[in-house]
Amino acid sequence: MPTRPILCFGEALIDLHADGLDERGFAARFTPFAGGAPANVAVAAARLGGHARFAGMLARDRFGDFLLDSLQQAGVGTADVARTDTANSALAFVTLDAHGERSFSFYRDNTADLLFRPADFRADTFRDVAVFHVCSNSMTDPTLAATTREGMQRAHGVGALVSFDLNLRPALWPADADPHPLLWPALHLADVVKLSAEEFAWLAPDGEQAALDRLWLGRTRLVVVTDGAKPLRWFHPDAEGELPGYTVAVVDSTAAGDAFMGGLLCCLAELDADAERIDRLVTELPRLHAMLRFAAACGALTVTRQGSFAAMPRGDEVLAFMEQQA
Repeated sequence: MPTRPILCFGEALIDLHADGLDERGFAARFTPFAGGAPANVAVAAARLGGHARFAGMLARDRFGDFLLDSLQQAGVGTADVARTDTANSALAFVTLDAHGERSFSFYRDNTADLLFRPADFRADTFRDVAVFHVCSNSMTDPTLAATTREGMQRAHGVGALVSFDLNLRPALWPADADPHPLLWPALHLADVVKLSAEEFAWLAPDGEQAALDRLWLGRTRLVVVTDGAKPLRWFHPDAEGELPGYTVAVVDSTAAGDAFMGGLLCCLAELDADAERIDRLVTELPRLHAMLRFAAACGALTVTRQGSFAAMPRGDEVLAFMEQQA
């Protein structure tokens, strides 16, 4: 597993999962789980045996304490966590349908995670980083979006690989906002971009090839598109491919993409990968495919459990799952 850390930046929040719905569609009780997409990725990597750290702003409230403790209990480094007593923790109310597919209601106005600024990065934050990972949830506010891009640029400055999971949550954006102008500058700073099939369609109103051609104008060298149990697709400027997915009984799909990213970034960090190394990977297809299959197994195993941090598998569990599925 990697010796240099994977640094995940952005929000940590409370996922409140509904415990059953009444005849009106309302939940009588919600159970809190630690979550937030980049925090989930950090936990996924740590649970797999990787070296992971999280950077973000947490509130000095009971939920903030719970999030910090949950990160530390999962083995995630928290030296890059800042705290504030001027805002509360963000909340996401999660409702699952009969197939384990989730829907969200967010309470994220003026919350702590939106307040992280460049000055909150430590002087040594990027010194030894192998991978810097972000997602679109830190792009919904223009000031935080600028902080995110600065972090991506600082990571490039020390030779780290930069990864971006679109992880689009329309409910987090102002109703009249078009996310594209804020997202494309960040996408162009990412070496690795992860999309769901729905996000790929959203990003590509003029067709997939047009979106890929636009991505290749930036730093992007690898695009991965997941679609649940359907085949996974990957793209590089000079190659592309497809791999079968895993079919499992879905309990909760909340953190599937984050688990996938944790697995993939662990593999890339273990290779000490940079953009040039990714270019070489497409000439070593068995290795690239093995990495993507491992990441897909992480995601598949995660959806068989409820929660976000709590659902992330250990490395030995993933390998056993892959052996059973083989």
